[in-house]
Parts: sequence; structure tokens; C-alpha cells
Amino acid sequence: MRLREDLKNNNIKEIKKDFPILNKKVNGQKLHYLDNAATTQKPKSVIKAVEEYNRKFNANPHRGAHSLSVEATKEYEEARERVANFITAKSSKEIIFTKNTTESLNLLAYSFGEKEIEAGDEILITVAEHHSNILPWQHLAKRKEAKLKYLNVNQDGEISFSELEEKMTEKTKILAIAHMSNVTGIINPIKKITEYAHKNGIYVIVDGAQALPHLKVDVKDLDVDFYAFSGHKMLASMGIGVLYGKKDLLEKMPPFLGGGGMIEYVEKESCSYAPVPERFEAGTPNVEGAVSLKVAINYLEELGMDNVLVHEKELLDYAFSKLEELPYVEIYGAKNSENKGGIISFNLEGVHSHDLATIVDSEGVAIRSGHHCAQPLMKDLDINSSARASFYLYNDKDDVDALVKGIKKAKEMFANGS
Repeated sequence: MRLREDLKNNNIKEIKKDFPILNKKVNGQKLHYLDNAATTQKPKSVIKAVEEYNRKFNANPHRGAHSLSVEATKEYEEARERVANFITAKSSKEIIFTKNTTESLNLLAYSFGEKEIEAGDEILITVAEHHSNILPWQHLAKRKEAKLKYLNVNQDGEISFSELEEKMTEKTKILAIAHMSNVTGIINPIKKITEYAHKNGIYVIVDGAQALPHLKVDVKDLDVDFYAFSGHKMLASMGIGVLYGKKDLLEKMPPFLGGGGMIEYVEKESCSYAPVPERFEAGTPNVEGAVSLKVAINYLEELGMDNVLVHEKELLDYAFSKLEELPYVEIYGAKNSENKGGIISFNLEGVHSHDLATIVDSEGVAIRSGHHCAQPLMKDLDINSSARASFYLYNDKDDVDALVKGIKKAKEMFANGS
């Protein structure tokens, strides 16, 4: 397959041709897009599929007997099947379409959490979580008079098992944890953590927003209870997300939202709910988003997820080797690719991360700056913000070199009082 061979042979220039936006000039410079942890770019196949859907199949699914509605339903449900196969779920009924990871986690907190958590119970998360995996549990704990507890991470961003053993108690009911950190890129050993949690009767909820686009995820093998992720971080459109849940757990959960599509019957004073997954998909769904996700998965599978991770690790090691030559750059988390995805968070001595991002942007390099929706971790690191470069399958050494050039330019400007 062409894509797989291009990636294996590090022929990234050919892969870049699939992404029209990478031809764009930024400030008169070639675009070097290194903000993939926030949002990835779309290949031509995804762009074309969304356009084709809107040209040929656009209609409200599930509710009409006319041809367009039937075709839209087919497209939507095919996407659900595709997602289920991609993450090796037992059934497509375990796949709920949402707007994004944030909505998926809120759905769990307001539905599963409301049902399971009682006063005095404990919810366990890590200090390195994205705000999307903090605030829903924070709010749930307050509503239910439960306790929210934090697992600390070491200098490399890893959780020690002694910390896990110490913080888990007989009162712990839920562990919510990121598969991969959006700040340090550290990949948590989810299978091992889940096995230990289940032995203690604890449900495991995984924020997979950063991990799923970069490595092969098998939810049956991991044995997690729930797994959430977003399409826009894996080549698909914004506004489409996924919540995987074990079917027996989903069937016991009340709906998150009420309205059309999630009911069987409605009386003046009562109603009955549709089966899963429709129960959790109130209102008109984002069919074109689901179509984009199906085609994005096709693209990723043609590349091979193992190849994607290998490529990113090679690029990560190259970036570390270049950045370590700059003594004024401080990197947060582990400084090798052994247990990491393609993310590097760093600061430049004497330069605010926003200023650094602005200067490298003048060289056509797009990076993220700020607290990355991870303020508790920033506090632990004793910083207010950082710059972040994040890599994906269409990045190459030229992108890293452009980043290093931009950093050197920023250092020189600030050294000269600019």
C-alpha cells in the first residue's frame, strides 16, 4: 500500500501532498504545522468525503423513509461500525457519537457518575489531566459530596505504582486517567493500571484524545470500562467525538440529554428510552462528522498505526537531539521517546511562551503556547505556561529544523533587547 510504504521509507514529502493546507504560506514562509495535539490537518480523502456527503446524501438519519434519509442513516451507521472495528470493540452498540472528548467525559460524569457515586465515595484522577478530565469529576464530587483525589507524577511525568496503591482505597469507585498526556506526551500503562483497579472493584475511564490518533488501541485487550476520544485530533472534522463503553454498563446508565432520537415512546407525564447507543444521541447527529471520521480511520489504517508511532518516536528523538544543543531551552517530562508520544513541552529562558510562539510563527512554524488546559500540572512544574510542539504522521525533520531556527531567532531577539 502506497501510504504504508511512504511512511516506512520516511518518504514524508509524498504524504504531505495529501494535505492541501500544508502548501499554505504563513508570513511568507512555508507552513511547518506542529500543533497536532490541539488539532490535526485533514487529507484530501476526508475533505472530499465530507463534500460528497453534502452533495449526495445530506438528510436527517433514522427518522425518514425517503431515500436520502435512508442513505444518510447508512453512512452514519457505517461510520459507527468502522470506529468499533478500529478500536476492537465487541459491538458497534458500544460506540456513542458525541461532539468531542469533553462531551464524552461530561456524559459519563452526569450519567454513569450520578448513578454510581454516593456521599463519601472517592474519585481518583491524576494531576496531569486535561481540564476536560478534571472539571466533570470536580463538579460530580461537589454534587454528591464525594472526594476527588489526585495521583502525582514524577519528573518524567509518570505515575508510580506505589502512588497508585497508596491512593486507591475501598472507597475509590472511579479512576479517570489520560492514556497519553497532552503536556509531557507520556503514555500511561493503561492495561496494567486497569487490571489493578478492577481487582479493587474500581471502574476505569480513559481520556484517549491524545493516544488514539498515534497508537493502536484495543479496548478489549485494555479491558477499560470507558474510552473517549475526538475526531479532530485524528484527521477528521471538528465536532465529532466518540465514547466507547462496555455495553452492560451503558445499558444501566440514564440518558445524558433529552429530546428527539433518544426515546421509544413519550406520554404527557412519562417516556421510555431508546436502546444504546441511540439513548445517548439526542437530537440531529453530526453525520458529516461521522463520515469524516470513517474516512480518516481508513487513511490511518492504510498507514498502519504501529508505523505512525514509530515515525513519531524517530522524529521525537531527532527533536530532542536538536533541542539539547540549546542550553537555554528547558524541556518538561522525559527527554527520550521510550514511553512517549510525539509531544515536547518546553520553555526558552527569559522568554514568555506566547512571545516565543509569535516569533516562531514569523518563520512559518505553528506551535501551541499557554497552560494547555492542564493548570494543576503547570502548578506542579512551577510554571504558568509552556510552549508545545506536537508531531504527526505528516511531519518530518525539516519541520523540526524550522522550529529550532525559530527558537534561535527568539533567543537572539531577546538577548539583544528586542
